[in-house]
Formats: sequence, structure tokens, C-alpha cells
Amino acid sequence: MFGQLLAIARNTFTEAVRQPIYFALIVLCGILQIFNTMLSAYSMELTTPTEVSKDDKLLLDLGLATILFSCTLLAAFTATSVLSREIENKTALTVISKPIGRPLFVLGKFIGVAAAITVAGVIMLAFFNFALRHGVMSTARDDLDMPVLLLGVGSVALAVGIAGWTNFFYGWVFPSTASLLMLAFSVPAYGVLLTISPEWEWQSPAVDFKPQVMIASGGVLLAMLILTSVAIAASTRLGQVMTIVISGAVFLGGLLSNHLVGRFAYDNDYVAIIQSVEPVPIGETGLAFSGETLTLTLDQVPTDDLVEGTSFYYGPSPQGIKIVTPIHERFKGDLKNPTDISGPEAGRGLVVREYDLESLEFTIIRVGDLSVSRLPVAGDYVFNRPTVVNPAALAAWSIVPNLQPFWLIDAITQGHNIPGRYVLMVVGYALVQVIGLLALAIMLFQRREVG
Repeated sequence: MFGQLLAIARNTFTEAVRQPIYFALIVLCGILQIFNTMLSAYSMELTTPTEVSKDDKLLLDLGLATILFSCTLLAAFTATSVLSREIENKTALTVISKPIGRPLFVLGKFIGVAAAITVAGVIMLAFFNFALRHGVMSTARDDLDMPVLLLGVGSVALAVGIAGWTNFFYGWVFPSTASLLMLAFSVPAYGVLLTISPEWEWQSPAVDFKPQVMIASGGVLLAMLILTSVAIAASTRLGQVMTIVISGAVFLGGLLSNHLVGRFAYDNDYVAIIQSVEPVPIGETGLAFSGETLTLTLDQVPTDDLVEGTSFYYGPSPQGIKIVTPIHERFKGDLKNPTDISGPEAGRGLVVREYDLESLEFTIIRVGDLSVSRLPVAGDYVFNRPTVVNPAALAAWSIVPNLQPFWLIDAITQGHNIPGRYVLMVVGYALVQVIGLLALAIMLFQRREVG
């Protein structure tokens, strides 16, 4: 079975990279990256120094957006040419009539298309990194980065020249030869570029290598795999035009799903953000037992009532997702009465004991047997009520592929490091989405008439 899967995937990959549209979109993306260096000049000089700063922040946005959009089109065109067109031309029947299951056929097609899209994405990312190293041309007086031009343009020209020569003399397919040679030349060329300064002097690769940008580029590649699985699922039942429409709709919906659907899934508004928390004194556990208190400072006067006796909810998300404080009834006793706090008749809760609006210091107290999984930390959002969940909106938000988690540019431009835990979560989310979409593709293809 593995041999059959590998044969289908290899044949699909070969067929995909031979398409003229495959080579054309790669070259178009490279040309657009050149224009991005000129279109990003908006004099954003007053910015915090990060891996990407000043006008290059806009170049980062435009560059990765160009790649994501180009690969969405490429996935739609490629998926329809290797699957829906085979179904329409009855050539898929030749494979399915043999002892090869339909799920294996769909899975092999996806692996082949995904490999082709990944190759195209890596080439496009190489073009993007060349442009990012060159930087934005803010004025006509800016100096050109000649190592970028020589290595970047030279690697593409060499690949196209060899592909043209082999096509003329040996009959090799030009699009596939040129594309694979661009992969073989452009990536090593970028590696060499990291060791050469704009003044043609040797430098450490760490000077221009941007690890956070590489992580963001990996996020774009994961998003492309999801869009590829969408195109495969759509092409099992639809033609080229409708597959492109569906892929485009999922692309736009995935970028806007937080606004269109996600904001209705959780209903809560934070009233302030925790700025600092006083350390727990030695010998105390901090909210581990009834009657224990904790003092913290907020960043502003709460936008809603947060007075003595008010329930105190906190969590890491401004939408109220994963609130740490368990849901409890509003405290109705006397905070000065120990029986109301720790007695047998006491309820359970985490409430405000006292506060000072001038210093923005709030002291919270644990009532009864309510326990929290962790203490509040700086950066947590504060709420005065539990979050209301909308099941319908949450289900729609969970089903529709959300591309926002893969768009990591904001973290880079704001100077925040992307934590490894978040990267693992994004990879897991991508795997879940791809597996789910491939399962849908198999279900749609299982009863499809191909004869």
C-alpha cells in the first residue's frame, strides 16, 4: 500500500510542476516581491527596533501576503488539474479500477499536490527573503544591494537559462525543470547572501538571519497546506472555476473568521488588565485556602463596576476564553465576618475585598472552597462576570479553517518573541484541519461516479 501511495503522490507531483501556471505564478510572485520593495515606502521611521523595523514592516506584510495569495491560487489550479480534470476525462477510472482504494487515491493526490505547493512556497519565500534583505527603496537615492541583485536575479536567470537549453536540446519540460532548478539555486544563493554584506564584505550569517521571520514563514507554509486540502476536497466534486471560488472564499473567510464568527462565540468584556502582582509572602500559599488574600495593581480604572464584594474573574484572553476563576455565585455576605468567608455556611468565590482607585491597587480574597488553577499574573485580563458561550458561533468558528493563528507578523513588528509552545499549538491545529478536510474529501469522493 505504501508503494501505491508513493507512486500516486510522485505522479501527481510530476504532473503538478509540469503545468505552465505553476511556473508562471512562481515567477509572478517573484516580480511582485520586487515591486513590494518600492510600494512599501511610507516613511515609518519612528518604530521600535525589532527584527523588522521602519518601512520594512510593511514589506513584511506585503511579502508574506503575496505568497499566501499566490499559493492559494496555485493550490486551486493544481488540485483541479490533477483530480477534477482526471475525473471529468475518465482517466481516474484507470487507477481506481485497479486494487487501489479511493481513500488511498485521494491521499496520494493530496501528498503530491502538497509537495508541489511546498516547493513553490519555499521558492517564493526565498524571493521574499531576498527582498527583505534588500529593504525598502524609500527614495531614488537609496543604494541598491548589489549582492541581492546578483545572487537573486542570477539564480533565477541561471535556472531559466538551463531549463530553456535542456528543453530545446533534450525535450525536457520547461516549467518543471525551471521550477526545480530555481529551488536548487535560490535557496543556496540566499544562504551565501547571509555571509556577504551590502558592501561585499564577509559577515556572520546571524547579522541578517531573522529567526522570528522564519517562524512566521513556516506559519504561512502551514496555512498553505490547509488551503491545499480545501482545494483537494472541493475538486472531488467541483470543476476548476468553482474550486477556485471555494478556495478563495475559505481564504477570505479564514482571515476574517475571528471578526465574522469568533467575536460572537464568547461574550465578555474585560474591565482592566493586571499590571503587577505583589509576591506571595514566605510561608503563605496565595489563594490556596479560604480567607487568603492577594494584592495586585491594574493598568487603569476599571471600565465597569469592580467594587467591594464583586466577583473577580481573570484569564489570558481579552475575549474571556479560558478564564481561570471558576464560575460561582455573587458573594452576598459580610467580608468582615470570618464565618461568611470560611465558615460552614460560606459560599464559594473570588471577590474584591478592598481597593484604591488612586493607586489602582485591588485586594482579592478567596471565599469558601473555590480554587483556582494558577495565581493571576501581569498581563491577565480582568472581568467581573463569567463568559457566556454561544454554541452555534463556537461550532462555526471551530469548523471553518482559521488562518489568523498562522499570521505571526504582528508579534514580529511589535517586538514579541513567538514562544515554542504557540508554534506547537499552531502545528497541531494545522494537522487537525488537514486531517478533517482530507476525511471530508474522501467522503465526497467515495460515491463519486468516475466511469
